[in-house]
Amino acid sequence: MPSSREEFWNNDTFVVIGDSASGRAFPKLAYGGLKDLGKTVYAVDPAGGSVEGDSVYEQLDAVPGTVDAAVIEVPKDQTATWVGRVADAGIENVWLHQQTDTPEALALAKERGLRTEHGTCAVMYVKPGFNGHAFHRWIMKLTGKY
Repeated sequence: MPSSREEFWNNDTFVVIGDSASGRAFPKLAYGGLKDLGKTVYAVDPAGGSVEGDSVYEQLDAVPGTVDAAVIEVPKDQTATWVGRVADAGIENVWLHQQTDTPEALALAKERGLRTEHGTCAVMYVKPGFNGHAFHRWIMKLTGKY
């Protein structure tokens, strides 16, 4: 039986949210992994630009159509704000990337009724097979935390 973390990736349409202006690189591994899985994925970064040749939306409300799930990988001081924006956009599933969750963001997600995953690296799930995250995945499975 798949875990809720594994089931998260069964959604069809995703938005990956980053903030490259903060000095963090845009979460390209999660973005590319979703594309490799054949998912519809949009990049959101207030700094704009492009990722893997695709345009980046500067605001979440500029993304066309409906989105099933969001992966948020921004500095901790921005996470709660983005959780609110995701909820306002009607997105019900959210993954707060490892070390970006805060008590405020988690409380807001719960208050807004979001199905939330957090505390681990999203890439460990979205990039199956042997890769740099395979060792982490093995440890998580061994300890029953996958």
